[in-house]
Amino acid sequence: MTAPSLQQFYIPEEQSIYLLSHRDAKKLKDWIELCRRQLGQLGYRDVELIGKGAYGFVFAGRTATSLDHVFKFTRITLPRHIQDRLEEEAFMLDQVAHPCIPRLIDFQRVRQQSMLVMERAPGSNLEDVSLAWGRFPPRLVLRIANQLADILRYLRRDSGPAGRPVVHGDIKPSNLVFDPEREVVALIDWGASVFAQLDAELQFVSPNVMELMSDNLQQSNARLGDVYFIGQEQLEGALSSPRFDEQGAAATLYALASGQSCRFGCKAMPATSLGLPREFARVLDGMLAADAGTRRQAGDYFLAAMPRMSRTVVLDRPEPLETPLVPVWGRSLARDIDTVVYSSRKAFLREEGGAPSHSEVNDIQLDRYYKNFMQGMGDTEKAFLAAVSRLGQYPVVGGLAVRWEPEGVYLDTSLNLYDPSSRPAFVVAVNNVVTLARSIYRQGIFKSCLFNARDTLHIDRDSPNQPFLPPSDMRLPYEVSDVPELENRSREHSYFEDGPDPEESLVLPPRIMTRLDALNHIHHTGMIIFEALPTHLKIHSYYRLLDPSREAEFRDCLDGILEAIDRIEGLGVSGYMKMPYKDTKFFSHIERLPERFYPRNPRAQ
Repeated sequence: MTAPSLQQFYIPEEQSIYLLSHRDAKKLKDWIELCRRQLGQLGYRDVELIGKGAYGFVFAGRTATSLDHVFKFTRITLPRHIQDRLEEEAFMLDQVAHPCIPRLIDFQRVRQQSMLVMERAPGSNLEDVSLAWGRFPPRLVLRIANQLADILRYLRRDSGPAGRPVVHGDIKPSNLVFDPEREVVALIDWGASVFAQLDAELQFVSPNVMELMSDNLQQSNARLGDVYFIGQEQLEGALSSPRFDEQGAAATLYALASGQSCRFGCKAMPATSLGLPREFARVLDGMLAADAGTRRQAGDYFLAAMPRMSRTVVLDRPEPLETPLVPVWGRSLARDIDTVVYSSRKAFLREEGGAPSHSEVNDIQLDRYYKNFMQGMGDTEKAFLAAVSRLGQYPVVGGLAVRWEPEGVYLDTSLNLYDPSSRPAFVVAVNNVVTLARSIYRQGIFKSCLFNARDTLHIDRDSPNQPFLPPSDMRLPYEVSDVPELENRSREHSYFEDGPDPEESLVLPPRIMTRLDALNHIHHTGMIIFEALPTHLKIHSYYRLLDPSREAEFRDCLDGILEAIDRIEGLGVSGYMKMPYKDTKFFSHIERLPERFYPRNPRAQ
């Protein structure tokens, strides 16, 4: 049995609980319920899980006097030195006092479990708001920018308890809670914060000569924030500086204005193309520039001029809804969808001969999100992958195939959205995928499947030497079209059009391939992915039969696939996708979007 280096292929968010094995899912549910129960015993009510990440879980609860608190726990499976970071986070949070920073209430350690308690800011995090709205209106971007500039100026002060600036280290939309009534933000999650080693002019901040000569200032104390938003210096482990947070703020504002979930798209979709006021857009592009000197100069201008720029007259003009560049179909479904994105054939997006970097940085998030998927890619390629992943934040199933040729880009898509209210924001996300794809100049094929994790089938075995045996009542789910959706036979899409996927390591047995070949001749759309782990098999699928008259034959093929599961050998991933029919859209290449600024006189328009 082969044992390749299996990597998690769901990027970049946490796994849905529906992708965990039954045993792991039960352990997670039991632990969450234990936390709820213990918080209830401490007198809190309305306890709920509001977030989780690589390092821990976050709950919210209300005191007897109706004060909202947040409770942060570390994962007890992490090494002790990682768990100790929660106490360090509590210490750093206790050093700052600003209206836009929820204050520390307490830090406790009970047996092996640490818990940080802090105020809860009203509202939702900006990433969730961004997913609901799409692009933020320019007026609101400026308002948030002014508040971020005020926070950065405060953190730069050197008159605090430690006598040196504080670096938050992880400014991003999901770490900013937005109160829509007052339109104010609150900066949370201080787990990556440190005292700055360098000031804004990149000079050592310590007045102690002996400390300057020690190894403490020869090695960075910086921690890795979210690799989708931090700047190059922080990613490469430079000495910590207030400039880190300038980069996080700029990346956040750019992501909100463009409807993306990262900073990497600024070459193809610069801030000057997003309809922002001219001066502000150019400052934002300067802060995201490749040249370090330009970034510092723009950052200084941002902090000095933002109070004035925030007073620019910007009206909330009604913008016309974006037209999708590729088809987006609306579907109705009376149950919840947990969308997961699986992408393959992406190795060609990496730069040829690019030397691996950041190998000296040891961090969970870097290993999980960056090294496995994006290292060695250009910024636009990273932005493209992040944009595809953003689609998975909506209740959508289907797939897309992108083929880059010298003359342009060819896209085949099947995107079925199950929430009409999120369509405007989803269309923005889809159009961003298309725009970023047009800005990539190389040849190759990229494929991505979007499936409902709640439909994933799980089969366990005690050891890798045993076969996977599905229960007799297990069935692959599927939908049936109300009426036949027959197309010209010459336009039918095939499972096998692009040949074997070089990035997939699992070889399926002939009996399964025979059934897939039979399915290929029945008019339908969908995908199936087999993910074989040492003692656990996951079968992810989405099927929609487009010819109701052949349902019995269709169901028989699906049942035949499950009957042959016991013949699967080896470990790895293998998947197949079928579009409803060929409806390829062609787009020419572009270098970047043209300039588009907020009008000088919005009232005239």
